[in-house]
Amino acid sequence: MPMLAKLGALPAREGAHAYELKWDGIRAMVYVHDGQLRIESRNQNELTRQYPEFAGLVEALGDRDVVLDAEIVALNDAGVPSFQRLQSRLGLKSDLTIKLRAAAAPATMAIFDVVHLDGRDLTSLQYADRREILASLGLESPSWRVSAYQVGDGEAFLAAVVERGLEGVVVKQLDSAYLPGKRTHAWIKVKQQQRQEFVIGGFTEGLGSRAGTIGALLIGHHDVRPDEALRRGEPQLLQYAGSVGSGLSQATLRQLKELLAPLALGESPFDVNSPGATKPQGKWQAIRASADGATSKGAGRTTPVHYVEPRLVCEVEFTEFTRDGTLRHPAFQGLRTDKDPLDVVREDIAQRAGD
Repeated sequence: MPMLAKLGALPAREGAHAYELKWDGIRAMVYVHDGQLRIESRNQNELTRQYPEFAGLVEALGDRDVVLDAEIVALNDAGVPSFQRLQSRLGLKSDLTIKLRAAAAPATMAIFDVVHLDGRDLTSLQYADRREILASLGLESPSWRVSAYQVGDGEAFLAAVVERGLEGVVVKQLDSAYLPGKRTHAWIKVKQQQRQEFVIGGFTEGLGSRAGTIGALLIGHHDVRPDEALRRGEPQLLQYAGSVGSGLSQATLRQLKELLAPLALGESPFDVNSPGATKPQGKWQAIRASADGATSKGAGRTTPVHYVEPRLVCEVEFTEFTRDGTLRHPAFQGLRTDKDPLDVVREDIAQRAGD
């Protein structure tokens, strides 16, 4: 499993850190062993077949056995990573469809770490040393590249990222070891806008041009991560974070309606603040049901609400969390099939590292 970064601010001790572009795609662990390629998502789902453009990595590495940490992205016409464009490559089943989509929206692999090489475990090495080894592999082609980085001058690096409209920066301590599956302050992600994953727990019925589909998604995040819930001996609670209707195309609305239909749930999965819910009752809430189910009130109208099992994860951009924990100005960015819903928690910006 990949090492993870915490949300935070630029560090005070710039010279002790490397600055990388935060790629807007899906995380991937890449395994090349005995001439065979295997690509896995962050939650260990196999992606190899989905991205035929990366098959040439085996030849590029010769007879080397290697494990790489990378991000799969789709670039728009301006050469900027577009997560929405990458959506067309996710979850495909047919070989023909995969081939056609690969031609229409080719993916690029941005490689930023190497954790095993020719039977040697590199995770205990410092970041700077692993980067030297990665550079020595010569991995450059139209379909993959080693992600650039710089040491120090983080303010200028972030300013350049913002100017180009990119997602943000990942700051890594030069002496940091690679800790698989761990999220630590050794790696910090700095975003120009608030953006994170949320779990879909329901939706409102669409009106007007959205009639017959979805009006808005009801979204939330868990109160703690699974390991913390296990330590406490208590179940995770799904906390309501509001609704998102902006950013949903007609094609996406139809896709979501199809995906959510078999997940129908007779009660709210949210712990508090769920539209149409009554007082909290433990992990779930009771719903005051009417003939057409729970309702969401707003703008002088009542809209039926449908709850679903919290299995799907989406990415949402927003300006801030309000005092009651809901999102201000949210916009849907896409589904995250590479993320486990149980791992989705609220991300809060840590204090400036080194202060």
